[in-house]
Amino acid sequence: MLPAALTSLLVSLLSLLPDSLNVEAVSPLLPTLSFELRHLHAVSPGAHVVFADVPQQAVILEENSHALQTRTIRTYKPPSFALYAQARAQSMRFGQSLLQDFPWEEEEITGPDVEDRVTLLELGKMSNNAYVESNDTAWYELGEEWTVSYPFGWEPDADGFRGHVFATPDNSTVVLALKGTSSGLLGGGGPTAKKDKLNDNLLFSCCCARVDWTWTTVCGCYRGGWKCNADCVEEALIEDSLFYPIGINLYNNLTYMYPSSDIWVIGHSLGGALASLLGATFGAPVVAFEAPGEKMAAGRLHLPSPPSTQHITHVYHTADPIAMGTCNGVLSSCALAGYAMESRCHLGLSIVYDTVSNLSWSVDVRTHGIVNVIEKVLSIPWLPAVEEGREVPEAHEEEDCVECYSWEYGDF
Repeated sequence: MLPAALTSLLVSLLSLLPDSLNVEAVSPLLPTLSFELRHLHAVSPGAHVVFADVPQQAVILEENSHALQTRTIRTYKPPSFALYAQARAQSMRFGQSLLQDFPWEEEEITGPDVEDRVTLLELGKMSNNAYVESNDTAWYELGEEWTVSYPFGWEPDADGFRGHVFATPDNSTVVLALKGTSSGLLGGGGPTAKKDKLNDNLLFSCCCARVDWTWTTVCGCYRGGWKCNADCVEEALIEDSLFYPIGINLYNNLTYMYPSSDIWVIGHSLGGALASLLGATFGAPVVAFEAPGEKMAAGRLHLPSPPSTQHITHVYHTADPIAMGTCNGVLSSCALAGYAMESRCHLGLSIVYDTVSNLSWSVDVRTHGIVNVIEKVLSIPWLPAVEEGREVPEAHEEEDCVECYSWEYGDF
C-alpha cells in the first residue's frame, strides 16, 4: 500500500486535472429502456398493412419491467421519403451513379448497445416471438408486460409478413420486429411459407433462382449460360408482391403514429434482411440475426447508399450456411428444399460467433434457427470475447466480399 502522505499528494494532484482528463467527468452511460408490447402487425391478402392494439389491461409494467442497454449511434437519414423515392426512381432510370450526391442528414440517435450480451439476447427473443402467437409454446416470456390477450393477423388465410411492435411507456423508442422465413426446412411452415420462399429466391439468388436446368425460375431474366438480364432482375425485385415495399409502408405508418420516437428494426433470417433494407432506407438502428446477405438486394433495389451503414448490425455464427453464404449449389440443403440462397455479403457491421472453432459445431442448416442462437450462443457468456474483456465478439465490416462471381450481368 502507498504511504498516507503519498496517497494524499496523489489525490491533491488529481483534483487539479481539467475535467477533460478527470475520470469522474466522463458523461454517464445512457439509461436502459423498458419496452411493452404495443401493437401486432400483419399484411392482409390485399397487401394492406394492418395493426391491432394490445389491450392495456394485458400490460403490467411495474412487476416485470424489461430493460435493454442503449448507446448513442451516428446515422444518416433522408431529408424526406419523397426525395428518397425520387432519387431511387431516377437511379432506376438513369443509373446508380446519380445517388452519389444524395443530401443525407447526419444525426445522433439512441440505439441498442450491441456490445451488451443481454441486450442482444432480449432482442433475439423479440425476433423469435415475431414468428408465433403469444399462446404458442415457442413464445419466450419476456415479462408480463408483453402478454397478448388475443392473436391478430395469424388467420390461416393471411399470407403477408408478420411481426410485433414494442414501445417504451413514454413512446421515446419503438421496436419493429419482423418475422423471417417459415418453412419445413427452417423450422415450421404455415400460410406465409409460399410468399416467404418467393421473397427469398428473388432477394438472395444470383438470377431468379436459376440453380440448374431443372429449376423453375421466379422471374424471366435468365438468358442462357451464365448470363442474366440486370434490368429484368431489378424490375422483378421492385414488384409490389415483394415484402420490401410493404415494409416501407409499415415503417411510414409507424413514423406517423410515433412522429417523435426513435424506431429500431430487428428480425431473424429473411426478417433480419428486410430489417436491414429498411434501416438502410430510413437510417433506423437495426439488429439482424442469422440474415442472408442483403447487400446485393440493396443495390438491385437502387437504394441510395448513405455515407455509413454502421447503424446496421448483423449477428450470426459460422455454423449457419445461410448467413455465411455457403448454402448454395445443386446438392446443398437449401437447394434441395427449393431455396436459392446464393448471396453472402452484408451491409453494416457483423458480430460473428465462431461456433465451428469454439463449440465444435458442424456447418448445418439446422443451426440457422433463432431458438438455437438464443439458447446456445447468447444465453451464456461467450468465453473468447470475455478473454478479450468484451461481452460479445467485436463487430467488423465485411471487406472484399464477392458473390455471384460466375454470372455475367448486362442488357441481353
